[in-house]
Amino acid sequence: MRYVSTRSQAPELDFEAAVLAGLARDGGLYVPKSWPRMTTAEIAALAGLTYAEAAVRVIRPFVGDTLDEATLRSLAEASYAGFGHPAVAPLRQLDRGHWQLELFHGPTLAFKDFALQFLGRLFDHVLKRRGARVTIVGATSGDTGSAAIEACRGRDAIDVFILHPKGRVSEVQRRQMTTVADANVHNIAVDGTFDDCQALVKALFNDLEFRDRLALSAVNSINWARVMAQVVYYLTSAVALGAPERQVAFSVPTGNFGDVFAGYVAAQMGLPIARLMVATNRNDILVRALTGGSYEVREVMPTISPSMDIQVSSNFERLLFDLADRDGAEVTAMMGRLRDTGRFDIAAGRLQAAAGLFTAARIDEDETKATMARVWRESGILIDPHTAVAYAAARGMDLDSAIPVVTLSTAHPAKFPDAVAEATGQHPALPARLADLFKRDERCDALPADAEILKDFVAARARILENA
Repeated sequence: MRYVSTRSQAPELDFEAAVLAGLARDGGLYVPKSWPRMTTAEIAALAGLTYAEAAVRVIRPFVGDTLDEATLRSLAEASYAGFGHPAVAPLRQLDRGHWQLELFHGPTLAFKDFALQFLGRLFDHVLKRRGARVTIVGATSGDTGSAAIEACRGRDAIDVFILHPKGRVSEVQRRQMTTVADANVHNIAVDGTFDDCQALVKALFNDLEFRDRLALSAVNSINWARVMAQVVYYLTSAVALGAPERQVAFSVPTGNFGDVFAGYVAAQMGLPIARLMVATNRNDILVRALTGGSYEVREVMPTISPSMDIQVSSNFERLLFDLADRDGAEVTAMMGRLRDTGRFDIAAGRLQAAAGLFTAARIDEDETKATMARVWRESGILIDPHTAVAYAAARGMDLDSAIPVVTLSTAHPAKFPDAVAEATGQHPALPARLADLFKRDERCDALPADAEILKDFVAARARILENA
């Protein structure tokens, strides 16, 4: 399996090199040169497997010959052994035809654990074999940071620097990052939005001298392995509901477009997906792009679903690459217009191609709260605000009633206790392993949204330079 950049100017890489690179040197994102396909029989054969074994079968085509099957199996089994539910990603019925895919049983109570528990171990394996080190720099709107830190903490070959927008993540999300005391972990509160944090990370990667000197790598969903690992739960949940003999639809709370793009990848692999609902809060750039064709950046508005408080959705570039018939020049031109003017238009023909699979909906704050209250009242289940956004959107999908709809539940309700309590009157408790979270000491540095200041900060602390 070879990997190409969405902007077509960076060299092709194998899986291992693409993972270590993170962002391509031309500023694009790596994707497989062609989508692997699973036969109907291969999809059906996932039924009854453990989650780790299903992961091996789904991921195997993407890694090529860079990992042997025994190593891949070992990584997958170790990645999911610590999840708090034996099914790892269990389904729960919410009402007739609607299901909740619980993706919050990992160590940091969010769906990001599925990819980052795997990616942390993959980095460790590759770096030990190469005798190398990396400096990971990432941005988070809330959940990626804690999952990345949990996956990379204490690893000798990795220093990790995670940027979050100051005051724009929940207290639980912040503390899950800032209470980690390992010396290789550095938390940075940026005076700005998530988009500012993401832009800073890209600025560091696009400074090729700095990137090479510090051996920068990425754990954000710009790293292909993040998306790849998330493909697995689309397949396992769909098979549990009758695929490939029947179609399944998914509603995904969407910010950076990585999770819903994993669903797109599953469809390219052969999974019969009826619809992928792109569910957003009032930061609705993706809804406007997919329904009207205009991708236009506006001000980021804070909401009770902060992980979706994003205007520049990096992984959307991967979809644009396919919609443009993999014409990197066309994608480069669109990204250039975005950089220069804050917007670009998607050609009508390209948009029509997306409409065959994607639909999109914007859910406001009142409807989000009402949905949390309704689910509690009707089923006795607490859901977090992000799940509520996706479930509200799912209920509005115009589909044959025979098609089951799966709402991706991306975070434990206890990560957003104030919003859940306000909507339902119930205060969700943290799992026992995190019960002392609010008693732990915090450690964090505050920086302005300035790339040069960030470079100096990282360079002063990255151990890779100690013996340079």
